[in-house]
Amino acid sequence: MILDLHTHSIKSDDGRAKVENYCQWIRSKDVPIDGFVLTEHRQHDFESDYSALAEKHGLVILKGSEVETEYGHVLVFGVTEALTQAFDFSRIDLQLEMVIETCEAHGAVAAPCHPGRPRVGMFAHTEELGIPKGVKIVEIYNGGSRDNEDQIAIDNAEELGYLGIGGSDSHIVSHIGRCATEFSEDIRSMDDLVGALQAGEFKAVTFKH
Repeated sequence: MILDLHTHSIKSDDGRAKVENYCQWIRSKDVPIDGFVLTEHRQHDFESDYSALAEKHGLVILKGSEVETEYGHVLVFGVTEALTQAFDFSRIDLQLEMVIETCEAHGAVAAPCHPGRPRVGMFAHTEELGIPKGVKIVEIYNGGSRDNEDQIAIDNAEELGYLGIGGSDSHIVSHIGRCATEFSEDIRSMDDLVGALQAGEFKAVTFKH
């Protein structure tokens, strides 16, 4: 089962894609994914219900978040009301180690995304700030990566023993599914996804040309 773990809709301040249009694009273009996770910037969207869209298009649509730390941006899977009260998702100066520790305490998973990117990627800061504690998973394939950003992520993840996920980081409809994550088990809910991530039963895949 293949899921794009990093997407943005019009709920994000810089997103230009409607969720329904993502679904239509995936089906009309035969994009090789079974669903996607909406990871809106600095928030968690508790209000939107995409279950009817998911059923109509035969796709899995889940919701996570993307938060910002001194090491760069981090995807969070398994967000609960209690977790959003434990730290302020809207801040741009969260501490990565605190985010990881707090997420684990709440049964969630935190994974630094596009870590090979300048400024907003974790590996741009490790020389100055050191290797952060608690990181287990990083995004090694990102659909918006340029130059050697993914290779930096892959090389550092391998050296440090991190597992790798993939996501398109799509902000417009046509970018969805460029990178994704393949799971050996069926993923139908966020609990399924968190369990598979915690178990390490996945691999990053890329469909970029």
